[in-house]
Amino acid sequence: MNQLPDNKPSDDFSLVLGGPLYQLFIRAQLGTDTLGLVKRRIMFFSAFTWLPLLLLSVFVGEAAGGDIKVPFLYDIDVHIRFLLALPLLLVAELVVHQRLKPIVQQFVERGIVPPEALSQLQAIAGSAARLRNSVLIEALMIVMVLTGGHVLWSSQMALETATWFSTLVDGQQQLSPAGYWYAYVSIPVFQFMLFRWYFRIFIWARFLWQVSRLDLHLVPTHPDRAGGLGFLAGSVAAFVPILLAQGVLLAGMIANRIFYEGATLLAFKPEVAAAVVFMLLLVLGPLSVFALQLSKCKRQGLLEYGALASSYVCGFDRKWLRDPPPLDEPLVGSGDIQSLNDLAGSFEIVEGMRLFPFGKTAVLQTAIVTLLPVLPLALTMISLEDMVKQLLGILL
Repeated sequence: MNQLPDNKPSDDFSLVLGGPLYQLFIRAQLGTDTLGLVKRRIMFFSAFTWLPLLLLSVFVGEAAGGDIKVPFLYDIDVHIRFLLALPLLLVAELVVHQRLKPIVQQFVERGIVPPEALSQLQAIAGSAARLRNSVLIEALMIVMVLTGGHVLWSSQMALETATWFSTLVDGQQQLSPAGYWYAYVSIPVFQFMLFRWYFRIFIWARFLWQVSRLDLHLVPTHPDRAGGLGFLAGSVAAFVPILLAQGVLLAGMIANRIFYEGATLLAFKPEVAAAVVFMLLLVLGPLSVFALQLSKCKRQGLLEYGALASSYVCGFDRKWLRDPPPLDEPLVGSGDIQSLNDLAGSFEIVEGMRLFPFGKTAVLQTAIVTLLPVLPLALTMISLEDMVKQLLGILL
């Protein structure tokens, strides 16, 4: 076996340990170089994005009543966005760091990236780190959320009725004091954190694509039926907090439309389907870059193991069926039969190789986690009393 170097290139890989905001967290004592103090960051962002909205709404009398349809305390979307989705995005930093790093290390520990290609892997990891640390990219994201992000939110996401943050005056939306903070501080902060995650996932996809271009050592008979790359499916668990954040964000938006605009859950089937497809592409799409390598490995494996199987079965046929069987080697208990069976099993594994390093389970997990926060809204389609009666009817 090849001796692995003590300092593997994959040891330094991280999607989150770097960047201007990461450095700012450390200087402001909101984080450590190992992503500690998560609770402190959550409390800070909640206080910065949500608490001013509450205080300003109370000050102008729009927290729980007033001449508006949606007071602050009854706005489901705003509470979910800043008290649940935003904390999940912060928790995701620690989860992704802890779970992705061991996964990347498997490229080296399993010998998938051969020793002669370790320098290339080091260069790929370094390129990912430089992109992650880019000041220009984060500055552009700030500009984007203050311009296009604000337009997107105001035109697509905000309720078209009198709320705690906006009322219609002479056909124009007029922001309340809390509305100004909401539109120009809270929403941009949330969008920046979300877009920052999209950019990190882009770095992850770019990293995997560059790794897929290396001369990888894939084994067609590997029991994971993915040439040895099946461990990559474990990356789905790393992104669970992001999936949940997107799911609760969708649920909050739908809930507001149902309770305050008279919509029904079934009216949002296209949006729900689009969200699931988007998250599947976001989480599993980067893993699909290995499809060409796996396809090539499968084709080559079928040829090589097919030739080996032909050679063996011809010898088996000649030894036990065509020629007189050997007198000193009984058929019962012969290792030839077990070897024939093992060879058949190996060929079946090659034939059943997947073209992607994940299976149906990973697809279902991604879809279920995304949809989980939306499921409670099914209660809006049936009363709790009717649901209890149906359950009792099933059980009794």
